[in-house]
Amino acid sequence: MDFSTYKTEIEKDGFTIIPNVFSENDVNTIVSYINEVNTSSETFRKSANLFAIRQFLKEVPKVKRELFNNNLKSIVSSIFGEDYFVVKSIYFDKPEESNWFVSYHQDLTISVNTKSDIEGYSSWTVKQGQFAVQPPINVLENIYTIRIHLDNTTEENGVLKVVPQSHNKEIYRPETIDWNTETETICNVDKGGIMIMKPLLLHSSSRTTNNKRRRVIHIEFSNKELPQEIHWAEKLSIN
Repeated sequence: MDFSTYKTEIEKDGFTIIPNVFSENDVNTIVSYINEVNTSSETFRKSANLFAIRQFLKEVPKVKRELFNNNLKSIVSSIFGEDYFVVKSIYFDKPEESNWFVSYHQDLTISVNTKSDIEGYSSWTVKQGQFAVQPPINVLENIYTIRIHLDNTTEENGVLKVVPQSHNKEIYRPETIDWNTETETICNVDKGGIMIMKPLLLHSSSRTTNNKRRRVIHIEFSNKELPQEIHWAEKLSIN
C-alpha cells in the first residue's frame, strides 16, 4: 500500500487518519486481552471519568502480536522509518458518562528509566512510578504518536480536536493561540482505524455527551538514542 499521501499530511499538518488498520476480530482480541489484566498495579489509574494503563505494553504483553500486525509494521516503516522503535505506551478508556475533558496542549515529556541532571532536560516528574522529563526540542520533533481506536470516536465521545500545522511552531503555549489565524479540526476515527500525530501538535478533547465509551491505545515511536545517563523507559522493537 502507498502511504505517501499520509506521510505528506503528517509533515504538513502534523496528523493524519488511516482507516481499517485493524479488523473487527483484531479489535475484539485486543479488548479481550485488556479485560484479563489485574488492575491493582501502580501503573493503573481508575476513576469515574477515566481508566488508564501506563506502560501498557509491559502490563499487557499478550497484546503485542495483535497490535504490531503487518499493516501497522508497514505504516511505521513507510512513514516513520525502518529504525523506529516504541518509546511509550498508554491505554485510555473514557467511560460512557465521563465528564473528563482535556484543554489544548502539546505532549512535551518523554518516559525514561531514571532521573539525572542533564543539560536541556527539565521539568522532571513521576507518574505512576515512571519518570517523565521534557527533553530538547529536537527529541520531541523526532517522535510520532499512533492512536489506535477500539471504538468509533466522534466529537460526542471525546475525539481529539487539533490545530493543524501547530507542530511546526516548537513550544506553542495554548494561552497564546490566536483563533483569528488558527483553525480547529475535529479528528473523527472509526473503530479499527488509527490517527498518527506529532506530539508538538496542539490537541484537546471534550466531555462525553452520547453515552458511548472511547478506548484508545496511544503508542509513541522514536529512532533517537538518549544521553548515556538515561534510557527510554519502554524501548521496544516492533519486529
